[in-house]
Amino acid sequence: MDPAAPNKQILIDLITTKMPFGKFQGRLIADLPEFYLVWFKNKSWPPGKIGYLMQNCYEIKIQGMEPILKELKKVYYR
Repeated sequence: MDPAAPNKQILIDLITTKMPFGKFQGRLIADLPEFYLVWFKNKSWPPGKIGYLMQNCYEIKIQGMEPILKELKKVYYR
């Protein structure tokens, strides 16, 4: 397995898991604004799966790969 290849389940979780708390409660993790993710990166990520997904979402967005999430949402939600 290629270590650089994205984990498919993480990508699916990003477009199906909703933020359970805070200013953007109810919004999909994939749809969280970058500034919000940066704020958490500077403070500290929440524990558990939500924090892990937020970290992955942050990395995807800062690397300019957000179109992957948008395309995946089109396929998943058609």
